[in-house]
Amino acid sequence: MLPPVGEALNPLPGVYASMRGFVVPAVSMDVATAGLLVIALALALAAAGWAAARRGWLSPLTAPAILTVGIAGLWLADAKFSVDWPTFTGSNFKGGKDLTPELSTILIGLTIYTTGFVAEIVRGGVLSVGRGQWDAGHSLGLPRGKILRLIIIPQMLRVIVPPLNSQYINVVKNSTLAIAVGYPDFLAVMNTIISKSSHSIEGVFIILGVYLALNLSLSSAANWYNRRIAIVER
Repeated sequence: MLPPVGEALNPLPGVYASMRGFVVPAVSMDVATAGLLVIALALALAAAGWAAARRGWLSPLTAPAILTVGIAGLWLADAKFSVDWPTFTGSNFKGGKDLTPELSTILIGLTIYTTGFVAEIVRGGVLSVGRGQWDAGHSLGLPRGKILRLIIIPQMLRVIVPPLNSQYINVVKNSTLAIAVGYPDFLAVMNTIISKSSHSIEGVFIILGVYLALNLSLSSAANWYNRRIAIVER
């Protein structure tokens, strides 16, 4: 339903959508720059975690501070990176990063589908916190934002983390639907290898191993966080 490439939609600067898929700007950097960026962000996150542990809550200025530290670290290190903007030349776009129609379809489809479930989980978590908690926050003179951040969300997380874990695992499983739109995802590639090599047992074990590792990793991370925020009775 998208227009031809010569009449591509331009919803955002540098972003074009046509029947050939999406074209977005591409950021390129060398290995040293990427390493410096990771180190800077890791140090900023560690500092934010230390500050949150001392105060008992996370400041709303944490995200801008992390971004500022990362940019300052790259500037001080004279990091080299560039942005490749797509341009329409001849009969197609050159530069940027191409997102094929198959990848765009599965990405948009899974995002919209999963967003509905996640929204309901979060809505149920908010409603699970009694109205009295809001009234108690208002009685202390706290603004609505602080009530939500300091009172509602900590209690809400204990309710929504387990179902969110299941939903994220379902996203990994539902990614196999990419084969329905012709996207060569991991499952489609392994099926092609199995059909050409006849090593079906080995191929199936590889598929099981990859999906099992992904799901166990997500489950372990969510269970660790769930234990961290759980109420410990004395």
